[in-house]
Amino acid sequence: MPRTPSLMVPIGTPCPAFALPDSAGTVHTRDGCRGPNGLLVLFLCNHCPFVHHIAEEIARIADECSNLGVGVVGIMSNDFTAHPADAPDRMTEAAERWSWRFPYLVDEDQSVAASFRATCTPDLFLHDAAGDLVYRGQLDGSRPGNDVPVTGEDLRAAVAALVEGRGPLQTQQPSLGCNIKWRPDRVPPHANA
Repeated sequence: MPRTPSLMVPIGTPCPAFALPDSAGTVHTRDGCRGPNGLLVLFLCNHCPFVHHIAEEIARIADECSNLGVGVVGIMSNDFTAHPADAPDRMTEAAERWSWRFPYLVDEDQSVAASFRATCTPDLFLHDAAGDLVYRGQLDGSRPGNDVPVTGEDLRAAVAALVEGRGPLQTQQPSLGCNIKWRPDRVPPHANA
């Protein structure tokens, strides 16, 4: 499993617009997913061991975000033709298994991942009510096999700072995960940065 860090795009970057279907074909938009206090965008997939490692904590944090007025959306951008474990029907199974109650969307042409400059799964982007990026990086310091407990402390701290109006956290650590599986004709410039 290639270990790829998140790119750490600049704080204040506007949240790109998107309109993507879930596995049942219902289209969800950025503005429809956003809550009154902001939007957490999670680039995820079904097969990545880094996602498996934190999947249940993601469910808990997403439920907390919902109660705090922060919308949550998951986006699967891997080339599922080459990686059938990430196909839309498998996305439904994954969301049910991990109790993900947020929309889990298919970025089949990978344009949304490219617009966010996402690089890995998981890659997390928290935006405020105005749509500006306030956090990007890790859920916490846990990784498969490093014996650090999964707590979600970094993302929880960022959400709390957002909701309490304290601004972006000064210290933000990159996420680490499997690289997004780009189609050969879709590899964006940032994937080679």
